[in-house]
Amino acid sequence: MEKFSYWEYKQWFRGIDVCIIGSGIVGLSAAIALKRQNPASHILVVEKGILPEGASTKNAGFACFGSPSEILENLKNQPQEVVLALIEKRWRGLQLLKEEVGEPNLEYVEQGGFECFFQNNQTLYQYCLDELPRLNKMLNQIFNRDVFQIVSNNSGLRQVFPNLLFTPLEGQLNPASMMFSLRKKATEFGVRIVTGLEIIDIKNNGSRIELQATDFSFETKRLGIATNGFANQLLHLPVKPARAQVLITEPVTNLRIKGNFHIDRGYYYFRNVGDRILLGGARNHDFESEETNVIALNQKIQTQLDHVLQTVILPERTAKVAHRWAGIMGVNDGEPPMVKKTSPNIAVGVRLGGMGVAIGSLIGKELAELLMD
Repeated sequence: MEKFSYWEYKQWFRGIDVCIIGSGIVGLSAAIALKRQNPASHILVVEKGILPEGASTKNAGFACFGSPSEILENLKNQPQEVVLALIEKRWRGLQLLKEEVGEPNLEYVEQGGFECFFQNNQTLYQYCLDELPRLNKMLNQIFNRDVFQIVSNNSGLRQVFPNLLFTPLEGQLNPASMMFSLRKKATEFGVRIVTGLEIIDIKNNGSRIELQATDFSFETKRLGIATNGFANQLLHLPVKPARAQVLITEPVTNLRIKGNFHIDRGYYYFRNVGDRILLGGARNHDFESEETNVIALNQKIQTQLDHVLQTVILPERTAKVAHRWAGIMGVNDGEPPMVKKTSPNIAVGVRLGGMGVAIGSLIGKELAELLMD
């Protein structure tokens, strides 16, 4: 017996011009761009999960472009022009996302971003303070203003230095609302979306591409890969999976923390979600275990997050954790996003490096341009 009826197969799996694997921010943004350019085209998006399997709906909802210590760390490993180009892409991507989805649909709030420093990391703290003028001068090429300034710790944080680095340019959003709105827009454009369908093999004969699912196959003229940290499951690409773990508390009375907060080169991040605290990161405490595409919790990291929550963020207060979850990012030792053709009719938009919210819309648009070429 065949898996689908004649009607189902004809509606979704015949005459496909472009199939995109991955229904996250990159995949849906690419699909929308393709339909906008050619409304009559048959664009199919397939997703192996019921919801996006990667980090698009599992991230912390930071609309950011990099904290001072994170940018300075990148400058140690990459030429300044490469780092600047990436920051500019993140900023342009955020503006494109707000334009495409609309701030109300993102539930966008701009309360600024802070970087604080553990008291046992005097070296990093002093280094960032010393380098702040150079950093602002460099970023002025993009923002035409000083991006970061020194402010006092007025949020009740403990075990951190009294001065924080602040930018008013960071915002917060709701990732699920973002993706719901993107999917709604894609559907309105006529994009066909199938979830719960995992592609396990790709056969490219040059003129047509055969996509093999678990128990049936179908063909497409062109293929876009937008699976980020899962990209190596389909193609051999220099993309490493990186698991990120997050928790959110029950409501906290008289919460003083408002805005985005970063610690230790972006390895810790927290923010308010209304009157709750969301906290994520700490994968630098177990890099080896976290280089995985298995969506699960690591108790060692969860213990570290609990410790930071109770001793740094909400000292002398009891904060009950309401939810814990994990998402998968795509990274490769600080390398920039990978947007390229792997063959004349296959293109990839992956390796977003933990900045999918900021850069995903732009990468999707670039992926669409490659598939239209």
